Amino acid sequence: MIYQGRDMALGTELIANAFDELGIQGVVMEDPDLAPAEGWGADSLGPPLHHSVAGYMVDNESRPGRCQRLEAALAKLAEPLALHYQIRYRGLDEEDWAESWKAYFWPERITEKIVVKPTWRTYTAQPQEVVIEIDPGMAFGTGTHPTTAMCLELIETHLTPGGWLLDVGTGSGILMVAAARLGARFVAGVDNDAAAVVIARRNLLQNRIEPTTFGLCVTHLVSSLAGHFDVVVANILSEVILALLDDVLRVMRPGSLLICSGIIAKNCPAVLNKLKRCGFEVVARLSRQEWVAIAAVHGD
Repeated sequence: MIYQGRDMALGTELIANAFDELGIQGVVMEDPDLAPAEGWGADSLGPPLHHSVAGYMVDNESRPGRCQRLEAALAKLAEPLALHYQIRYRGLDEEDWAESWKAYFWPERITEKIVVKPTWRTYTAQPQEVVIEIDPGMAFGTGTHPTTAMCLELIETHLTPGGWLLDVGTGSGILMVAAARLGARFVAGVDNDAAAVVIARRNLLQNRIEPTTFGLCVTHLVSSLAGHFDVVVANILSEVILALLDDVLRVMRPGSLLICSGIIAKNCPAVLNKLKRCGFEVVARLSRQEWVAIAAVHGD
């Protein structure tokens, strides 16, 4: 869907949340104000013309009802956000959907060390650079969105080599790959989308991460997990982070680090308040384009 409104960051989050609640997979958010550092290549389609959120749903007997529920959810958002939008449906196969990424995705430096490179592009690495090869397929997470970029920066800054990291809502697996390349002993990822887990595994293997040093599963947040981690990363929606805080300590070692991203600025106070109530102390906070990422340590 294409949209414009009074608060674009809030609109993006709420629309993406509506997609997620209806089980719409492979959600992609396009922003005409964002562009690769190297510019748009001669063979690319160029920047998008509008803010948009796109997703994939299977064309089966449940699709008409799902479309109706989506349209009703978007109509409820329209008035409070002064949201003007257009919904477009188009039939295509999975391969075409995944291939549409390729025209927009170029190598990009995300942090001081980390460069994200799509598997179909060439890039000559400089000394000390950590180059991550990603094929996002139908999963969210290329490293170029501010929420993912801030997570990568916080992982680079705070990850202690030899530690264990859990990525909640792993998407393409980019944060797991980065942590492994930066020295994590073991990385785990969970997602409620089975397609994302398949893609994350492919990206981990593409980056030569040994299968014995990572684990992936399909589950809701940390509900079915055992074990304890030194770093937990959650690049998800604000309300999902608030729900995660009720249970996340069960899988965290004493003194471990929680990195939260995907938070729009106006929702940051609610996240900070709950972090405090749960015994966390904020050690870092980043802001980009109305998005906020927080790193916090538990007091135990």
